[in-house]
Amino acid sequence: MSQPAKGEPHPARFLELRNIQKWFGGVHALRGIDLTLDLGQAYHLLGENGCGKSTVIKIVSGAIAPSGGEIVLDGETFTSLTPIQSLAAGIETVYQDLSLIPNLTVAENVALSEQLVAGQGALARLFDRGRLRETAERALATVGLPTDRAFLSTIVSDLPLAARQLVAIARAIATRAKLVIMDEPTTSLTRREVDNLVRVVERLRSENVAVLFVTHKLDECYRIGGNVIVFRDGQCVAQGPIERYGKKELSELMTGRPIDSERYRTARPGDGELFRVEGLAAPGFEPLTFSLREGEILGITGLADSGRNELAMAITGIAPATAGRIVVAGREAVIRRPADAISRGIGYVPEDRLAEGLFLDKSILENEIALVVTRLTNAFGVIDRQKARATAARLAEEMRLNTKDIDLPVGALSGGNQQRVLIGRWLSIGPKLLVLHGPTVGVDVGSKDTIYRAIQALAEAGMGLIVVSDDLPELLQNCDRILVMNNGRVVAEFDAEQADEDRLYRAMLSSTSTMESAQ
Repeated sequence: MSQPAKGEPHPARFLELRNIQKWFGGVHALRGIDLTLDLGQAYHLLGENGCGKSTVIKIVSGAIAPSGGEIVLDGETFTSLTPIQSLAAGIETVYQDLSLIPNLTVAENVALSEQLVAGQGALARLFDRGRLRETAERALATVGLPTDRAFLSTIVSDLPLAARQLVAIARAIATRAKLVIMDEPTTSLTRREVDNLVRVVERLRSENVAVLFVTHKLDECYRIGGNVIVFRDGQCVAQGPIERYGKKELSELMTGRPIDSERYRTARPGDGELFRVEGLAAPGFEPLTFSLREGEILGITGLADSGRNELAMAITGIAPATAGRIVVAGREAVIRRPADAISRGIGYVPEDRLAEGLFLDKSILENEIALVVTRLTNAFGVIDRQKARATAARLAEEMRLNTKDIDLPVGALSGGNQQRVLIGRWLSIGPKLLVLHGPTVGVDVGSKDTIYRAIQALAEAGMGLIVVSDDLPELLQNCDRILVMNNGRVVAEFDAEQADEDRLYRAMLSSTSTMESAQ
């Protein structure tokens, strides 16, 4: 790294990137990026997965060095930064994988960056407990999390994903940062938690902190306001006030092609009943009854504590039901574990694909055949490589995977392609019913389009699908019916074609039944 030299800073300018280049072997990931970030402003960095967004974040946070160009940080010019230099300058980053330390407490995770900077990159043998508690309480209160001793001492791995996401955001703002970078900060947050995050951003801006969002959720960008930066193929193709751009224009800038924002669902489900639950109950939700027809797409939504997650896990055997019946294709199914669900033709795509779904260090091929290995072995118990490759290649093509190399490790793929691999794996068992939990969490607009079209094709082929999601536009665009849960009960049912976001959200907040029959 070169020695920093004094420059001429803009009065409010905090960070400027000048002609930033990055090569990974023969791949030109960044092709001359120029952008500026001023204090007290909000920015939204948009683009498809693989366009260079994460690479820029890693360069700014000091995780990797650029191959060329300059970084002007608070008036000083660098060719690259170290992580400690970035932290010390006031840059805090919330990565998509959250980068929390699972065996540390909430308080220790929140205050970690502050104590690292104080120790110039080295931690003392013991945390400064008094300062740690004070820092954690202040930051947690800002993001709307509890500040009592019990929550502060909770091990992070014991928290649900939404709470972990808020803890990571609390850690980012705990150090009195000048720039907070949030990579997909709302992927696991409900609308109520997003409302709280919007207030956090407003507070940060009022304190002259710059905020950079990396996101795929355009509705949230417009709510927050500020400026938009659009990347495509390693280049910045647009930058300016977000009100200058419409959704369709931004989608086309990101992908280079028009993206339809209308309903994907045009077909109608069949008449035959495919799936039914009767009086199903488990910790987290009360007895409920509903059915699903052949080729129907049923949406289930609600706040994080509504019981929607527990329902999905009961249907798929991850956390089995304690009462009630499940009927698949006219036959009662006793589902006490995931293997029981699989044997009855029920597949499950989990919400957290990184922790619960994929083998990141294994190849696309190995991930795709994981559920059908026994079908691909010969009489000696050895996998038939030709059959395995043919199966994986077929699934990759069916999910329109953006690579022909099925030997690539899944960890090297973009989030959208990882999700397609995971959905493809479940298609390998030929399911009658597929439960999709947050099917496009952390997925770019182009990959969303591909996944939505795949969901519609599966339904048109007669498969039943249950989509558990708090992405209301996703449900309205793709489903036939939507069930809304609150406090462990189904409080409303909507015809997705006739509903809108406001009606769904009001039902999500309602504690009393407002059942509306689907037309």
